[in-house]
Amino acid sequence: MPEVKLSAETRTEFGKGAARRIRREDKVPGVLYGHGAEPVHVTLPGHDLLMALRTPNVLISLDVDGKTQLAIPKAVQRDALRIGILKHVDLLLVRSGEKVTVEIPVHTEGELAPGSNLLEHVLNTLPVEAEATHIPTEVTVSIAGLDAGASILAKDIPLPTGSTLAIDEDAVVIQVLAAQAEEAPAEGAADDAAAEA
Repeated sequence: MPEVKLSAETRTEFGKGAARRIRREDKVPGVLYGHGAEPVHVTLPGHDLLMALRTPNVLISLDVDGKTQLAIPKAVQRDALRIGILKHVDLLLVRSGEKVTVEIPVHTEGELAPGSNLLEHVLNTLPVEAEATHIPTEVTVSIAGLDAGASILAKDIPLPTGSTLAIDEDAVVIQVLAAQAEEAPAEGAADDAAAEA
């Protein structure tokens, strides 16, 4: 996974008023923590951070007051009403070679068996443990030919080299449900409806 370089400034103002002022300047308040160090409160460039977060579990090379550190996003608060507005971000410090647990998006490919079956994503993301500088961006699983009643378990999903499951291997990730046919009205009800008409 490529690194995204961002510059950040430490901040000493806290609270809602300070956060609003930061966001008015197209910046985002955040916290940098990990490795037993005291959390560092930072201000990040809003647009650049938004672009970086388009990649799940993006690896960020963060320049904070002249010191470069690696971090990954752990919690992102977005504005509920305005698309593309970030309210706050928590960043976790990582090191090359260090293992971290992250949620990887699950994508499907292929077509279900013919028929009116429904695909249910029980889990939209798969928890995996991976090396911090080699976090996979997604996992893909084939649903080709699956019929109602079929399910795909966590252990059935091929993981990239170096990644291991951080969830029960028998957890259901995807299942195929039979579509519910609309019930025809009972014969007696149909007769009553006809009589009323």
